[in-house]
Amino acid sequence: MRSFAPQLCATMYTTLLLLHSLMRWFVLASLLYAIYRGLRGWRTGIPFEAWDNALRHSTATIAHIQLMIGYTLYFNSPVIQHFRDHAREAGLPYEFRFFGWIHILLMTVAVVLITVGSALAKRRPMDRAKFKTMAIWFLLGLTVILIAIPWPFSPFANRPYIRNF
Repeated sequence: MRSFAPQLCATMYTTLLLLHSLMRWFVLASLLYAIYRGLRGWRTGIPFEAWDNALRHSTATIAHIQLMIGYTLYFNSPVIQHFRDHAREAGLPYEFRFFGWIHILLMTVAVVLITVGSALAKRRPMDRAKFKTMAIWFLLGLTVILIAIPWPFSPFANRPYIRNF
C-alpha cells in the first residue's frame, strides 16, 4: 500500500508557505492602521472607542497567527533542516543563517513587542495614554518586522512579495 504522508506533508508545507506570504500583508496593514489610529488619538485626544480596542486586539491576534504559521514552517522547513544539519560550517550561505535564527528571533521579538503594547494599552486608565502606548509599542514591533522580512531587495535573504507556486 502506498503512503500519502510525504505528499500530504509537501502540500501542507506549500499551503502554509503561501498563507504565511499572504498573511504578512494583513500584519503590515493592521499594524499601519493601528499605528495611525494611535498617533491620531494621542495627538488629538479623541476618546479610545470600542473600535480602537477591537483594532488593538485584532492587530495583536493577526500577528500571533502569523507567528504560529511561521513556527510551523520553521520546524518543517527543508531550509531550516539544512541549517540545523550544517550550522557549524563556516561556508554556510547567509540565507540559511538568516532563516535559521535571525528571522525567527526577530519576528518573535516583534510579536512580543506588539503583545506587550496591546496589553499595556488595554490597562491604561486614560484614553490618550492608551493611544500613546499602542502607537509606540506597535511602531517598535513594526520596525523590527520590517528589518526581519526577507524583502525582494534585501541583501540578507530575499523572497518575492507574494510567493507563486
